[in-house]
Amino acid sequence: MKAGIVGLPNVGKSTLFNCLSNAKAQSANFPFCTIEPNIGIVNVPDSRLEKLESLVKPERVLPATVEIVDIAGLVKGASKGEGLGNQFLANIRETDAILHVLRCFDNDNIVHVDTSVDPVRDKETIDIELQLKDLETVEKKLEKVNRAARTGNKEAIKEKTILDFLKNELEASKNVRSIKMKDEDRKVFIKPLQLITDKPVLYICNVDESSAKSGNAYVDLVKELVKDEHAGLLILAVNIEADINELETFDERQLFLEDLGLEEAGAAKLIRNAYALLNQQTYFTAGKKEVRAWTFPIGASAPQAAGVIHTDFEKGFIRAEVISYGDYESFGSEAKVKEAGKMRVEGKDYIVKDGDVMHFRFNV
Repeated sequence: MKAGIVGLPNVGKSTLFNCLSNAKAQSANFPFCTIEPNIGIVNVPDSRLEKLESLVKPERVLPATVEIVDIAGLVKGASKGEGLGNQFLANIRETDAILHVLRCFDNDNIVHVDTSVDPVRDKETIDIELQLKDLETVEKKLEKVNRAARTGNKEAIKEKTILDFLKNELEASKNVRSIKMKDEDRKVFIKPLQLITDKPVLYICNVDESSAKSGNAYVDLVKELVKDEHAGLLILAVNIEADINELETFDERQLFLEDLGLEEAGAAKLIRNAYALLNQQTYFTAGKKEVRAWTFPIGASAPQAAGVIHTDFEKGFIRAEVISYGDYESFGSEAKVKEAGKMRVEGKDYIVKDGDVMHFRFNV
C-alpha cells in the first residue's frame, strides 16, 4: 500500500518526504526539483509495539510500514501535458491514497509558482487538473457503455446512467470522493475506474513555526473548504520537522518539541494518519524470536489476516488464538493471560480487531 505526496511545486513536498523517510530526496527553491518519484518505506510509530517488546524481550522487532511516494509538482494544464503533467498523473494513479501538501505560510524568500500565497487557489488548481483527468477516463468508458446501452443491455443502461451522473458532477468541479451515491453502485461501477479524485486524501497544511500548534488564517480557509469532502486535515510545520530530523537522540528531539509546546513530532502523526487513510490496521505476533506488527485491511477475517503472513496460513486455517492488547499489557505475559482465562480461540468468521495479539493454527 502506498501514499503519494502531491502539491504545487515548492510547497514543501520533498522536504516532508525527507522527514518521513530519511531518504534525502533533492529539495531546493525552484519548481520541478523532483522529477522521478522518490519512494521511501516508513515505519508506523506504535507505542503498543514498544510495550510488547519490553514485555517479551524478543531477538528482533519489526514494525508495520507504509510506502510514501514523493511525486513531481503539478501546474495548471497538467491534464493536457503541461509541466510534468502526464508523468505526475501516471504516478499518482498508482498510489492508494493522496497526501496533498498546501502552503499555508508567508515567506518572500521561497518562490511560489503563482507569485502569491493562497492555499484555496492552490487546492483548486490541483483539483481541476485531477478532475479533468478523471473526466477523460469517464468519457472513454462512456463511449464503450453507450454502444452496449443502445442494444438494450439493462446493465449497460444502468451503468450509463451512473456514468452520465458522474460526468456531470466532475464537470461541476466536484471530486469523486465527495459525490453521494449508493455504496453498491460505487463498488461495481466507480471503483474499477481507479479515478484519481476518488482516492482518500489527507490535506497537509504546511505552516510556519508560530502556527505549528494551532494553525492560522490560511488553515482556517482550508478547513472550511474541505469540510464536506470526507477528507482528513493535518497542520504541520515542515521546516520544524526537518530540524527535528537533524537531531541525533530521542531526548534532544523531545526537548526541542517541549520548547515548541508540541507533544510529538508531526511526522509521526502524519504516518499514522496515512496508515489509517489506507484503511489499514495492525495485529501483532509475539514470541522470543520476534515481535512483529502485521498490516491488514479493516474488516478482515481471521483467515484473511493469517494470509498476510503466508498464503498457506489462509488456505489451511484451522483456528486463531487471540489475546487483546489490553489484556496482554495488563497481565504482562502470554502465560499469565492463559492462566487468567483471557486467551480466546476464534474461528473462520472472526473479524480481527486492531491490536489483537494472535497465534494461527493451520494445516496444509
